[in-house]
Amino acid sequence: MKLKLALSLLGLISFVNLQAQEKSKKQQKDSIQRLDEVIINANAIFGSKYVAKNRTGSSYYISPKELKKFGYTDINRALRSVPGVTFYEEDGFGLRPNISLRGTSPQRSAKISLMEDGVLIAPAPYSAPAAYYFPSVGRMQAVEILKGSSQVQFGPFTTGGAINFISAQIPEKLNGEVKASYGAFDTQQLLARVGDSKQNFGYMLEYLNFGSNGFKNLPDNSNTGFDINEVTAKFRVNTNPDAKLKQALEAKFHYYDERSNETYLGLTEADFDTSPYSRYASSQDDRMTAEQIQLMLTHTMDFTKNFRITTNGYYNKFSRNWFKLDDVIFNGDKQRIANVVNNPTQFSDHMDIVRGDIDSASDALLLKANNRVYYSKGVQTKLDYHWYGENTFHDIEVGLRYHYDEEDRFQWEDGYSIANQEMTRTSLGIRGAEGNRISSATAFAAYAMYKLKYNNLTLTPGLRYENMILQRDNFGNNDANRTGNDLAFRENKADIFIPGIGFNYAFSDNAAVFGGVHKGFSPPGSESGEDPEESINYELGSRFTIGQLRGEMVGFYNDYSNLLGSDFAATGGTGSLDQFNAGEVAVSGLELLLNYELLPNNKKFKLPVTLGYTLTNTEFLNSFGSNEDIWGEVNEGDQLPYIPMHQFNVMLSFEHIKYELNLSGRYNGEFRTLAGSGNIPDDELVASNFIIDFSAKYHFSKNLSFTGNIINMLDEVYAASRVPAGLRPGHPFGANIGLEFRF
Repeated sequence: MKLKLALSLLGLISFVNLQAQEKSKKQQKDSIQRLDEVIINANAIFGSKYVAKNRTGSSYYISPKELKKFGYTDINRALRSVPGVTFYEEDGFGLRPNISLRGTSPQRSAKISLMEDGVLIAPAPYSAPAAYYFPSVGRMQAVEILKGSSQVQFGPFTTGGAINFISAQIPEKLNGEVKASYGAFDTQQLLARVGDSKQNFGYMLEYLNFGSNGFKNLPDNSNTGFDINEVTAKFRVNTNPDAKLKQALEAKFHYYDERSNETYLGLTEADFDTSPYSRYASSQDDRMTAEQIQLMLTHTMDFTKNFRITTNGYYNKFSRNWFKLDDVIFNGDKQRIANVVNNPTQFSDHMDIVRGDIDSASDALLLKANNRVYYSKGVQTKLDYHWYGENTFHDIEVGLRYHYDEEDRFQWEDGYSIANQEMTRTSLGIRGAEGNRISSATAFAAYAMYKLKYNNLTLTPGLRYENMILQRDNFGNNDANRTGNDLAFRENKADIFIPGIGFNYAFSDNAAVFGGVHKGFSPPGSESGEDPEESINYELGSRFTIGQLRGEMVGFYNDYSNLLGSDFAATGGTGSLDQFNAGEVAVSGLELLLNYELLPNNKKFKLPVTLGYTLTNTEFLNSFGSNEDIWGEVNEGDQLPYIPMHQFNVMLSFEHIKYELNLSGRYNGEFRTLAGSGNIPDDELVASNFIIDFSAKYHFSKNLSFTGNIINMLDEVYAASRVPAGLRPGHPFGANIGLEFRF
C-alpha cells in the first residue's frame, strides 16, 4: 500500500510538472540575485513568501495580510489553513493549544520546536516543553511553519517541524495602529502599537489586552473566561547606513499576565448531550494565574553584503499556578476526576459531589495547586556567508547555541466541601506534598547547512548536533524547606548527530519538485538510560502553477524507531511528565494546497479561493502497555490517539479596494483518545466537525476600517476533546465588531 501510494504520488507529480511545462512559455531563468534573501530578518526562518516557496523542504509563511483577514486571537484558527498541521481544542479560545506537525504527539504542543523571533519560547524547551505558555497570535506580524527536510537549523525537536512567531517589528518610519473589538460573551480585544526609525535609532511599543467572560455556565453564574495583558517594547541602535561594518543591537522586552477561570473538568456523555456549555459546581474555584517575562538582545554584524553574524542572548521566566479540582473523595474512596467523569455510573456518589447535587463531607474535593516556575536562558549565534559562481549560488550557515532551562515544581492540595452548590475550603494542604522537585537541562547545539544552487537544481545538506544533560532533584513530599534530607537525584544524557538533505528542482517557472530525508529527534526525560525519540523522515512534493491555479502537493513518511509518549495530566495522566517508550511507529500522509483566482481579469474585484487537505495515517508496529494506561493497551497495527486521518479547509474571499468578505470552513476528522484500530468506541471517540467562520472589513479611508467576524457561523455544537477529564465543547456562535485605526 505504501509503495502504491508513493508510485501514485510520483505519477501525479510528473503529470502536474508536464502540464506546467506545456503551459510555460520559457524555461525558468532563475533570478540568482534574489537569493540574497537568504540573509533575511535575523530572527525569522523565511521572512517572506518568496523564500518559503523556494525552500527545499515543505514550508508555509502566514503573511501579515493573511493574519489580518480574520483577526484571529486563537492560534488553532490561524493555523487551520496550513496542510500538515493538526490540533485539538481545549478551552475554545486557543490559550493552551495542542498542535501536531505531521503526526507528532499534539499534547500541549510539546513535540515541535516553538519559537518567537527565532528563539525557543516554550517554558522549558528541553526539560519541560509542554506549552502552558503560548505566544498570542493577536500581536504577531507573521507566522512561519517549517515541515520536512532541511530543518537541521532548528531543534531540539526535528521530527515534525518548527513554528516561529514573528512579533511586530520596528518600522522603517513613524506609524502605528489601534485595534479594538467587542462581541459575544463580553469578548474584547485592544491592541495599540507605535514605532519609528531614525538614522541610528528605532523603537516599537505595543500593548495587547484580550479577554472574555467565557461561553460556559456555572450554577452560580460566575465568570468562566479570562483576562490577558501583554506589553512589548523593542529598541534598536545601529551604525550609519553607509558604514563599512554595519552593526545593530536590538533589545526586546515582553511582559505577559493571565488570569483565566479555566478547569480540567469536562462533562459526562449524558450531560454533554443535554447541556454542552455547562460546568459542574465543583469547578467554580478552578483558576490559572500566570506571568511571563522575556528579555532578548539581538546583535547583527554585516561584514559585507554576503557575510552576516547574528547573535541572540535571551532570558525567559514563566510562573504559573493552575489551582483546579483534581480528586474527589466519597466515604474514603479517592478517585481522580477523569476516572469519575468517564465512569459516572460506577462512581455515581462521587458524581453527585462533582455536580453539587448533594452536600459533601469536609475535604471531599481536593484542589491541587499546580504551582510551577520555569526558566529558560541562553545565547545563540548564526554565521551566514554566501557567494556566486557563473551559474551557481552557494550559502553556508553555521549556528551554535548554549542553553539552560528548568522547571521548579512546588505543589499542594487544599481540601474543600460543597453545600448548596457552594464550595468552602476546609483544610490547607502541606506545601510541596504534591510535587517538590526541580527538573533541569543543560544543552549545547550546533548545526551547519550548505546550500548549493546550480542552474535549476538546489541542494541543502546539513548536520545538527545536540548534547544535553537532563537532571532532576526531587526533594520529596515532606521537605518544604528543601533541606535535602530526602533528596533523590537522577540524571540522563543524550548526545546525537542529526543529518538531513533536501533538494528542489525547477522544471520551469511554473513547476518544481522538491523533497528530502532527515533524522527526527526528540529529547528524552531525566530517567537514567532513557533513550531519545528517533525517526527517519522522508518527503517528496511539487509546487506548480497552471494558469490561475497555484498549488503544492507533498507526500511524507516518518519511520519512528522509538516514539516517546508523555504522562500529561492534560491527557488524563498523572501529570508527572515522565516519558515512556512507545516503540516503532509509522506515520505517512499527503498534504495538498491549492489557490485559484476566480476573477483573474477583473480590475475592481478579486475572488481568491484556497483549498487545503491533509491525510495522516498512523500505525504502531509493535505492542506494549502504556504507562498509567495513558494510551491504553497498544497492539501492533493500532492507530495513534489524537490524530485525525482527514482534515480539509476551504477559504473564499471577495476583495475590493473599499471592503472585503472572507469565509473559511474547516473539516476536522474524527479521532480516537486511546490507541486502537477499526471503529472507534463511543467512549473513546471525538467526532468529526465542520466549522465555518466569517469576517468582513469596510475601509472608510486608508486610516480607518470597520471590522466584524463570526466564529462558528452555523452554531454547530461539537465536542473538541475528551481530555483532560470529560467532554469539552468547542466555541459556539460568536459575533464581534471592531474598529482599526492606522497612521
